[in-house]
Amino acid sequence: MALRLPFVASCAAVLSLFQPVAYADPATPLTPDQTKAVNQMIHDYLLNNPQVLIEAVQHAEDTAKADEAAATTDLIKAHRDDLEHDPGSPVMGNPSGDVTIVEFFDYRCPYCKANEAAVEQLLQSDKKVRLVLKEYPILGADSQFASRVALVAWKHGKYAEFHKALFALSGKPNPQSTLEVAKSVGLDPAMVKKEMESSEIDALLKRPYDLGRTLKVDGTPSYFVGTTEAPGAVTLESLQELVAAARKG
Repeated sequence: MALRLPFVASCAAVLSLFQPVAYADPATPLTPDQTKAVNQMIHDYLLNNPQVLIEAVQHAEDTAKADEAAATTDLIKAHRDDLEHDPGSPVMGNPSGDVTIVEFFDYRCPYCKANEAAVEQLLQSDKKVRLVLKEYPILGADSQFASRVALVAWKHGKYAEFHKALFALSGKPNPQSTLEVAKSVGLDPAMVKKEMESSEIDALLKRPYDLGRTLKVDGTPSYFVGTTEAPGAVTLESLQELVAAARKG
């Protein structure tokens, strides 16, 4: 800890004044006067060296971030099979790819929409990437509606077309525009409206939601590559770096 050396030096200097008392018997407490002297010296040292407090706070923040990152890594390892191999999650790219990217997304999320071009470019430029998509509609009823229709499209082999077309809309999807997209990829809107309320779709939607909560995914988009989580905006270059790091192990 950044505080340790100067802090220990100060304490040692103070305690050396009371060596017969402090070291004759380690269990002997300091007298009130000795305690007051120690406290005053520490107080004076910190006032004269305020950078020590800044260093201590920075060290505490760095330690907390490192601990949080380690905890996240352990959590991802524990649930990696659920992330990458849940049979209820749609897959795009190369189903047998050597690197898997898992994306939690919401169709009404502007950042997800903005990232879509980079994700598509990656799949086009790297034919060994496997993309697992986790429907994570956390932005309201219209998001839920879109994800339910998407999962119906997946059941009927139309997921990739629907997914790309919905993100290509000029505005945020609503029930009407979502059904229009479904129709444009060859799905009957009446059938979609019926199937989207089934218990099967309920279960398919619950699985990524539960997993996301377990992994503390509190926003979209969020990407998982290997044991690394990358939330928020991404570029083609940042995705390529994540893939390259995963390949190196």
